[in-house]
Amino acid sequence: MTRVAAAQLAAGTDVAVNLDACLRMIDEAAGAAAELVVLPEFCNHLSWYADRAHAHRTACTVGDPFLTAIARRARRHRLYVKIGVTLARAGGRTTGTGLLFGPDGDLLGESDKQILMGAENDYLDAGRSESPVIATPLGRIGMYACMEGVINEVTRSLALRGAQLLLNSLNSFAIDEASLHIPVRAAENRVWVVAANKVGPLLPAEQLPAIAARLGVPPDRLHGAGESQIVGPDGIPVAIAPVSGEAIVVADIEVASADDKRRRDGTDILAARRPELYAPLSGASRERRAPGGAPMLSTAVSVADTAVLAGLAADGVDLIVLPELATLPIPEVVRALHDTTAHAVLSVRDDDAHRGVLVSADGVVGYQSQLHPTERYPWLADLGGDLTVFELPWGRMAIVVGDDALFPESFRLAAIQDADVVAVPCSPTEPWELRLGLTERAAENRLNVVAAGTAESGGLVGAIYALSPDFTLWTAWSGPFTGVISHPIVTGVPPGSTSVRGVVRPAEAVNRHVSKGTDLVADRPSWPLDALTKEAQ
Repeated sequence: MTRVAAAQLAAGTDVAVNLDACLRMIDEAAGAAAELVVLPEFCNHLSWYADRAHAHRTACTVGDPFLTAIARRARRHRLYVKIGVTLARAGGRTTGTGLLFGPDGDLLGESDKQILMGAENDYLDAGRSESPVIATPLGRIGMYACMEGVINEVTRSLALRGAQLLLNSLNSFAIDEASLHIPVRAAENRVWVVAANKVGPLLPAEQLPAIAARLGVPPDRLHGAGESQIVGPDGIPVAIAPVSGEAIVVADIEVASADDKRRRDGTDILAARRPELYAPLSGASRERRAPGGAPMLSTAVSVADTAVLAGLAADGVDLIVLPELATLPIPEVVRALHDTTAHAVLSVRDDDAHRGVLVSADGVVGYQSQLHPTERYPWLADLGGDLTVFELPWGRMAIVVGDDALFPESFRLAAIQDADVVAVPCSPTEPWELRLGLTERAAENRLNVVAAGTAESGGLVGAIYALSPDFTLWTAWSGPFTGVISHPIVTGVPPGSTSVRGVVRPAEAVNRHVSKGTDLVADRPSWPLDALTKEAQ
C-alpha cells in the first residue's frame, strides 16, 4: 500500500506567505506518514495579474528560492511532492506548470497546462507538449491541472500511456469539480486520482467585492471550492476535505489496482476502444457551425410497453428513449407513434450487429450500429464504422448504442458533428456510468443526453441530462450563481417507474464557452489526440 495526501490551502499575492503555506502542508503530510502529497495549482501567486509582463515577472524559475525550498522540504521528508506554479519560460512565455519533486529533491517531471481557463488566456501561454508519464517506485504517475480535467482528452491520454496515478492541482471555485469532474476521470480510465484544490479568495481580496458585483455573484462564490480528494478507480472518493479551510486528507491506496481495466462484465474499457474511428477528433478544431436547435424539447425515458409509449407520444413528448434491446417489435413502436410527431429510439439485435433504431410514425428513420465490442455480447462481431448525426425538426441528434456509452470518444464524435441531443439505449452495470459517466458526457460536450436502461432487477433505469441555460460566469443567469459551471440538470428515473419525462434544451448546445476564451470542444488540446487515435500501450 502507498499512503498519499491531498493538501488544500489559500494563496494570495505575497509569495513568502504562499511558500510558508506550502511548506506547512508538506510538513503536515509527512507527519501523517504520506509518501506523496499533491498541492494546488498556482501556489506561488494568485492567478490574477496586471498584464502578461506582470505574470512573467512573478513566475518561478527552476532552481529559484521558491522551488528550491520545495525541493529541500521534499528531500528532508523523503517525500514525493507535486506542486502547481507559474513558470517563466524562454522567449517571454509564461506557463502554468505542474512539477513533481522526488524524495531526493530532484525534479522528476514537468507538465505545462495545455488548455487554459478564462482569464488565464490573458496572462499565460498554453503548453506545447504532451504531459509525461513518470515511472517511479510508487507507480506510473501522470500530472494535470484544473481545466485539463473538465474535458477528457488529457487524462485519457495519460491513462492510455500507462499512468496508474493521476495528480490534479486545481485553482477552482466550481463546486462541480469535486462532485463530477474529479471522480469521473478516475472511473472512466480505471485509475487513482489525487486532487488538491484551493480555498480562500481566488482574486485579490481588496478587489474581490467589486469584481463579484460586476459579475453579479456573491463574493464567497469566488473562493476556492476546496473538497480536495483521493478517488479510487471506481470513481468513489476514499478521502475528501471540507469545502473551506486549510486541510489535508490522507489515504492508503493500492496503486497497482489501476492496472485492472475490466468492467464487471469483463469488458476492458481501454482495450475495447477503436482508435481508428477517432481520427476525426484529431482534425482541426473549430467552433460550432450548425445553427441551434429548438429552445425546448419534451423527452422521456420509458419501458418497452406499447400503451406507455403511445400515451407519452399522444401527450406531446417529442423524443422517447427505450432501454437497450427492448422487447418491443419495431412495427408496434410505429403504431404507438401513430398520428404524432414523436420519435422513439430503441436498439435491436440484427444477426451479429447491435443497432440503434430511430423510429417515427412513418417508420424507421435511420440506424446506428454499436461501435465498440463488449464482453456482454459474445455474438457482437459486426461493428459500426462511424457515428451518424440525424437532422430532425427540432435539432441534430446522435444515437450512442449500448456499451458505446462507456467511451468518452463516442460523445466527442457527436459533439464535433454539432449534435444537440444524444439518445442512449444502454445497460449500465456500475453506479458511475449513470451518476458520473453520462453526466460528464453532457457537461464536457454541451450535449443534452437522454439515456434508458434496464436494471439487474429488471426495472427501468436511466436519466435525462438537460443543458442548463445558466452556464459559466460569462452568460446571464436566470437565478443566483450557485457555483456550478457545467453540470447538467439531471432527472433520474424514480424506483419502480415505467417512465420519466423531462425537458431538454437543444439550443443550449450552441454555447460551448465554459469561460471567456475557452471552448469545451473547439479548444480541446491537440497533443493528447495522438495517443487517443492509437492503440493503448
